[in-house]
Amino acid sequence: MTSTAEPTLESLRARLSGTVLTAGAPGYDVARSVWNGEIDRRPAVVVRPAGAADVAEALAYAREAALDVSVRGGGHNFGGAAVVDGGLCIDLSSLQAISVDPVGRTARVGGGATWAQVDAATQEHALAVPGGTVSHTGVGGLTLGGGFGWLTGKHGLSCDNLLSAEVVTADGQILRASAGEHPDLFWALRGGGGNFGVVTEFEFRLHPVGPLVHLAMFFWSLEDGPAALRQVRDVLETLPGEMGVLLAGLNAPPAPFVPEAHHFQPGYALLIAGFEGAEHHAEAIRGARSGPAPLFEFVSPIPYVELQKLIDDAAPWGILGYEKAAFADGFTDEVIDVITEFLPRKTSPMSIMPVFSMHGAFTEPGDDATAFGGARRKSLAVNIAALAPEPEPYAADRAWVRDFWTALVPFTANAGGYVNFMAEYEEDRVRTSYGAEKYERLARIKAQYDPRNVFHHNANIPPAK
Repeated sequence: MTSTAEPTLESLRARLSGTVLTAGAPGYDVARSVWNGEIDRRPAVVVRPAGAADVAEALAYAREAALDVSVRGGGHNFGGAAVVDGGLCIDLSSLQAISVDPVGRTARVGGGATWAQVDAATQEHALAVPGGTVSHTGVGGLTLGGGFGWLTGKHGLSCDNLLSAEVVTADGQILRASAGEHPDLFWALRGGGGNFGVVTEFEFRLHPVGPLVHLAMFFWSLEDGPAALRQVRDVLETLPGEMGVLLAGLNAPPAPFVPEAHHFQPGYALLIAGFEGAEHHAEAIRGARSGPAPLFEFVSPIPYVELQKLIDDAAPWGILGYEKAAFADGFTDEVIDVITEFLPRKTSPMSIMPVFSMHGAFTEPGDDATAFGGARRKSLAVNIAALAPEPEPYAADRAWVRDFWTALVPFTANAGGYVNFMAEYEEDRVRTSYGAEKYERLARIKAQYDPRNVFHHNANIPPAK
């Protein structure tokens, strides 16, 4: 494919305001790199566009040269969907401009921005939009798949707060999708992934948040896991809906707030973030202390931007990674039994099981209000991730993830899980995540905006026939 592309590369460069990179050029290896160190793919051409018009030109060139197309936002997808061997990669890292309107409480965000950049810009005005929990994640991929994190209980998903999007479709049209313009496309973009076009700009609704918020962390040993998880189940029943909640099975980090005796100790951590002041947070977390005594706890105010970076070190760039996930209705006894059986079996101290509580504002929209793959009811998003710097423990924990997930599935409500938590895109899992009716609606919209399935390096939804 590389040789097919070369005769017209100069014409591509002449048509673009942005940059064209090929193997050996300065910046090429950076442009093709992604977060998952297992992925080492070499596109024939990388285009770093200066704007939407360049994206349209790149797509036209890909058609002319018969090149497969991938789109790179933050490059954080576990499966490495951002890059394709021998094809054309549209690297949106050149589109990182962020414009905040503090009066109107909106922000326009370039398609290649990261959440760290968005948080820094919006927190200058004590505003925020729900993002993820790892700050170097790209805004684009996370939002298009749904997007949840610390603010989801208070303000919903990232895609719930999307007001409009500038989209370049497969045939090179540049559209503005919103509730009033191309509403079918706007619906599909809010959870349907990167199936429908290249989003070069997002417009978000912002909310007053911070600059200081409040965090509590309680950590229990593996031995106390069954009792601790039953306690967490009780806490989730009474916790105010606006709180941010994460339960993680992990090894305690060597952080200043962790007693040295417990550094790297495996166990269960419950993290509760509050946005309504110290007294409200203190009252909310009281129930977490009424069960088995944690090995340690940490309660403190924290800048919102630091909360957003809290688990960055658990997911460093270049780590080997694999994941699977499912939605469960809660910490049933069966779910607890599977978790406490399998978590101690992991090999790498970096492998992790983050469980996100989906509650509060997440449950307010109807299931069909957006394309998000998952019921809008109180639930848990259970993620199981193998992370390791070396191949041997990584291989062991990749098998552990698969066995863990297989054992968990019979006790879950949606075995497809969250589309952004898929390292492999088995067709049944994508369809299962969305459900038959929503999947079919997405396939019809796909047929309208991308009938040739140009954008298929994702949790793909083939166009309806």
